[in-house]
Amino acid sequence: MRVFRLGHNWGDAFSDLEREVDRLLRGVNLSIQGLRFGRQYPPINLYELDDEYLLTSELPGVRVDDLDLTIAGGMLTIRGSRQPDGASDESRFRRQERHCGTWQRSVSIPDRVLEDDLRAELNEGILHIHLPKAPDEAPRQIPVSGK
Repeated sequence: MRVFRLGHNWGDAFSDLEREVDRLLRGVNLSIQGLRFGRQYPPINLYELDDEYLLTSELPGVRVDDLDLTIAGGMLTIRGSRQPDGASDESRFRRQERHCGTWQRSVSIPDRVLEDDLRAELNEGILHIHLPKAPDEAPRQIPVSGK
């Protein structure tokens, strides 16, 4: 790291400090059992295809019966739970990174979606939610009246 010297450009020194702080913070994983600051759970990807949007999410160990999807007000909510695998007593953990228990994630969906035609499937721990696109609306001419 640079030594600050009188007469040098302070902007470079602050840029160096900012880079070092960013590097240090990238290595810190702030997670508490059931509460994560860095990443939301479950992780999702949203793709735009020709005739639909496709939302995928990794949900290993989640059963279909433990999953609840709702849509209201342009928000898609994914709720679920995952039970511990039962292999070990919780008091014996020395490190636990896999989330167990209940969780919820809400995602805003694009405006042009046919909400009545949504469908979802869960296969091998990957959730696929198909959001069919609504047809494009052509601009309408608005008549103007005068007095």
